[in-house]
Amino acid sequence: MRTGTPALRIGLALAAVSMVQACTEPAAESSTATPAAPTQATPAPSAVPAVNDAADAFFAALSQHCGRAYRGLVINDLPATEPNAFTTSDLVMHVRECGESELRIPFAVGDDLSRTWVLTRTDTGLRLKHDHRHQDGSEDAVTQYGGDSDAKGGAQRQQFPVDAESIANFQANGLEASVTNTWALEIEVDNRFLYELSRPSGRLFQVEFDLSQPVEPPPAPWGSASD
Repeated sequence: MRTGTPALRIGLALAAVSMVQACTEPAAESSTATPAAPTQATPAPSAVPAVNDAADAFFAALSQHCGRAYRGLVINDLPATEPNAFTTSDLVMHVRECGESELRIPFAVGDDLSRTWVLTRTDTGLRLKHDHRHQDGSEDAVTQYGGDSDAKGGAQRQQFPVDAESIANFQANGLEASVTNTWALEIEVDNRFLYELSRPSGRLFQVEFDLSQPVEPPPAPWGSASD
């Protein structure tokens, strides 16, 4: 049965389509609706510089040996020199005093107890200093020299170019060759520890210590508060 003119039927069909779309499409938000509160982004944790991570790992690895002593051997002394105290004496390192930010490691060369390596944690890495004392405990003229670790350091090796204070000390005491020093320390836990001195001129001095075989600690270093 016909229900009207063609124009009327088309009009009714369009109206029906509009009603279906109205039922299936989401209603537009009212312009007067209260906007949702913005989501607060969780701030990212502060990134810790990789150099600090490496320095912390190195410091922690060496701290594991606190209280123990180890025998060492010169593995490089270039250019070659005549036999000296380092090549003819017992060499013993002793991780003697351990704090959260400082390690004191006496380095005994036979009966010479004048040397202590002092490794300190800093905001940017590590600092290595050499504490040299006379037998009466007084400081040597050449003492407290060293430097801060550079950005090349890792969990197993840290390098310490000479600092300005040390250069001034060397120059004041006629040690011009030492103003280009770079020291390095290496550690492989329960395996080996290495102390190194190098210069651009080709000077290379390395002492390697066997961390797998603890030995009897040497006497307290000269000038120690507990000697």
